[in-house]
Amino acid sequence: MIELVIAQRRKDLGGFEVGRVLPFAQRRMVGPFVFFDHMGPVEFAPGIPKNVDVRPHPHIGLSTVTYLFDGEIMHRDSVGSEQPIRPGELNWMTAGRGITHSERFEKGRREGGHMHGIQAWVALPEKDEETDPSFTHYGAGDLPTFEESGAWGRLIAGASMGLASPVKTHSPMFYVHWVLTPGASAAVPADYTERALYVAQGALEVEGQRFDEGHMLVLAPGETVSFRAETPAIVMALGGEPIGPRFIEWNFVHSSKERIEQAKADWRAGRMKLPDLDHDEWIPLPEPAPPPNPMS
Repeated sequence: MIELVIAQRRKDLGGFEVGRVLPFAQRRMVGPFVFFDHMGPVEFAPGIPKNVDVRPHPHIGLSTVTYLFDGEIMHRDSVGSEQPIRPGELNWMTAGRGITHSERFEKGRREGGHMHGIQAWVALPEKDEETDPSFTHYGAGDLPTFEESGAWGRLIAGASMGLASPVKTHSPMFYVHWVLTPGASAAVPADYTERALYVAQGALEVEGQRFDEGHMLVLAPGETVSFRAETPAIVMALGGEPIGPRFIEWNFVHSSKERIEQAKADWRAGRMKLPDLDHDEWIPLPEPAPPPNPMS
């Protein structure tokens, strides 16, 4: 059963657009997923300006989860990582008590090309909100896949479909990438309390209704939900067990509003270390800062 349908809201990030899905006014989180952006799709021309890049910026209290269908992004962070991510791979960065990173489209600047993917944030449970920051990259071959009757899937993180991903997570969750041929069917099992489907490309039929690209279907708990591809389709399935409400302000996520205020003060005062290999510029704290828990 479909509980809620969320349509993406297009946001211009200064060079390309994303479709913002979570957080949403009527649904702040799905399991531990507190933020969900559909990046592109966009065709980069060679020589794209540097303002398309995401300059160094901070996070606390979450893990960033970057997954691409097309293109390449270069990640650099304050724990010394420098790692390009390519289609089917996973960059999992745990901010914990604080990390800074940049995301740059260096290959797109050199060569041009298609860029398309998802960036999600997974909130950490309270016991792990102040954990040490870390970064891990997983190759496409590191993540389990499955296939049946025109429906191919990759388990990005967590446990589902009888499989377990090697990705280290901090709470019960699942994250699946589906690719379906027209007419192929698949299902989201009732393993977790909170679940959602996101149509990243194409169109699906669910419970007799058609849903096109850019729509997230939040599913009611307790029953398996089947879906069928009406066109060639890319679908993300996500969710997990709820971990409690979170405050969100700018790039900070935490169960404590006071802790977010401290993080803002630390960034404003230059007390958060910049990436080792990308420290000549950064994104300043927005002034005045946006209100807690933005509704758009």
